[in-house]
Amino acid sequence: MERRCNWLTEQIERLGLENAEVRRGRAEEFHDAFEVDQVTARAVTALRKLVPITAPLLRDGGEMLFLKGLSVDTEIEAATKALRKHRASDIRVEELGAGQLAETTRVFRATIRSHD
Repeated sequence: MERRCNWLTEQIERLGLENAEVRRGRAEEFHDAFEVDQVTARAVTALRKLVPITAPLLRDGGEMLFLKGLSVDTEIEAATKALRKHRASDIRVEELGAGQLAETTRVFRATIRSHD
């Protein structure tokens, strides 16, 4: 994890991003500490577990953006209860690299509405 955090910090500096910050730790450690516009994850866990861990980090209207595998549709079905509980909307899967890569990438996206 430290190696990844160091790499991310280097990329933020290289790109001159002023609106990005790397925080090292488990997502649950940061619940109620701050809110962000977007959370991302790659190869962490199934959506039914990932949604409850990450949704509390998002501001109203914030977005989940997770790289997922071929079984993403099955994961969405299994996560229906968690997605409903955390008021996920605009749920979709985008396939990237079609026609350009041998193996495409699937991205799960959803918006969290924490307020009416």
